[in-house]
Amino acid sequence: MLLPILSLLLVPFAEVAVAAPSAAPVAAAAQTLVNINAADAATLARELVGIGPAKAQAIVDHRTRNGAFRSIDDLALVKGIGQRLVDRNRARLRIGPAAAAAPVRTAPR
Repeated sequence: MLLPILSLLLVPFAEVAVAAPSAAPVAAAAQTLVNINAADAATLARELVGIGPAKAQAIVDHRTRNGAFRSIDDLALVKGIGQRLVDRNRARLRIGPAAAAAPVRTAPR
């Protein structure tokens, strides 16, 4: 009598255990990597968790004043960005070269 009740309890757990591993790789593959040395404020706000327009602009301003970030953890030096927020976004972040400035055109002499 106890065996049929146990089998009913185990079926939902078996289904969950099988479904969970296949869902994780799909979510990870859909993430976009953001180069924090080149991304504009709109991209940072759109792609990063917990980063809105104000914090995104603070990242860009910090980068402009202090130069390119040398590590992902340097992002925590930005006012309003803590280590916990950096850790939440670590899989989405990358360090790359700074965006090239647009060439300045001068009038011909």
